[in-house]
Amino acid sequence: MGLHFTNKQDPEIEDIYEEALSQTQLPKYSLPQQSQSPELIAQLLKDELLMDGNARQNLATFCSTWMEPSVHDLMDVCIDKNMIDKDEYPQTAEIEARCVHILAKLWNSPESDTTVGCSTTGSSEAAILGGLAMKWNWRAKREAQGKPADKPNIVCGPVQICWHKFARYFDVEMREIPLDGDEVCMNPDKLSEYVDENTIGVVPTLGVTYTCVFEPVETISKKLDELQAETGLDIPIHVDGASGGFIAPFVSPELKWDFRLPRVVSINSSGHKYGLAPLGVGWVVWRDKQHLPEDLVFNVDYLGGNMPTFALNFSRPGGQIVAQYYNFLRLGFDGYKGIQTTCLKTAQWLADEIAKIGPFDLFYDGRGGLPALSYSLNEGDWGFTLYDLSDRMRMRGWQIASYPLPGNRQDTVIQRIMIRHGVSKDMVALLLEDLKRCVDYFKQYPQVHSGATSTFHHG
Repeated sequence: MGLHFTNKQDPEIEDIYEEALSQTQLPKYSLPQQSQSPELIAQLLKDELLMDGNARQNLATFCSTWMEPSVHDLMDVCIDKNMIDKDEYPQTAEIEARCVHILAKLWNSPESDTTVGCSTTGSSEAAILGGLAMKWNWRAKREAQGKPADKPNIVCGPVQICWHKFARYFDVEMREIPLDGDEVCMNPDKLSEYVDENTIGVVPTLGVTYTCVFEPVETISKKLDELQAETGLDIPIHVDGASGGFIAPFVSPELKWDFRLPRVVSINSSGHKYGLAPLGVGWVVWRDKQHLPEDLVFNVDYLGGNMPTFALNFSRPGGQIVAQYYNFLRLGFDGYKGIQTTCLKTAQWLADEIAKIGPFDLFYDGRGGLPALSYSLNEGDWGFTLYDLSDRMRMRGWQIASYPLPGNRQDTVIQRIMIRHGVSKDMVALLLEDLKRCVDYFKQYPQVHSGATSTFHHG
């Protein structure tokens, strides 16, 4: 038999939890004086990160929380690629351009091979760029007519906070059409009350953050056509497709919300939501070159090359863009359709099951919008609020959004569950059982003035 000899351990090598640093709190306000071993620091940081929630159980977020191993590998390969440096990393720049044209084609651009667009750090930046282009075009038109251009406004329904930021940062009046009665999104019949000659554009949302429904872009476009016939006002549309831009083309191809409508001049979407890319990438595409004013494009001499750029920031990583292209090639149209259809079916199944429990009144059942569901509490004393329920579900790791609706529906509180790639039916079945256990718990131990409040903020 073989003989095995044990080498005497180096007395300098200790267990990492015997190290001096592991017996203190990590520095919080100043740099430590000395260097430490990478293994020690990495382990101590991993220990701190255990305090975070489990991203896979975060059903409040729209963002990707699961990626294939190949995506992790590509991100590692691209960790040193600066997206802004197109001279040094021309192939990454080429991949970005391919993604733009693929999206333009997916969204039915009449000039998908030549139209303009760009990647961004997310759909919020992409939305702001779309808003800036509309403001610049509106101002140029007003100045050409010899009219004042100092009071621009933008009209929308219940939008994500990025549009409020755009309005405040760039001196644009926000005209947000409120929700009334049982409305869950922008009512096109109200448009004439809000638009005027100073309106730079109307922004419908394909997948409202609060309610997950698709706003009726085609109907909004027709209303603006009628308004133009009556008043002469020619108002463009920018579609905020942060989530729906990667849903509707695959599951509702007959729905007209994109460049098939001539009034739609630009679209933004989030690659790191239902585009299935890692966090940190969004997209904006214009109908054609004329809708992106040249004054907004900077030609920058940088690191040996001249490049046109339109962005709010400068240096940023290229890995997310490469990962986006990987998903395009890896999944294709049928792959995306299969994933999004499965997510929708899972959301619909969970919605139907939750409706059977008793206390809940379905608000959105996963049909006609994003893969999600939401519900309010039926009238009556159930011994808990939806805020209490969110708080209780966190004991099992589930993060579920509870919040009041915007506009004139602040008294309506709903709970929303997002279904994304990687959230399987088996996983939501576990959530359902936990939800039932929580309801049973509150029957036995009703909450009185618990103090639990909104668990989700749309900023």
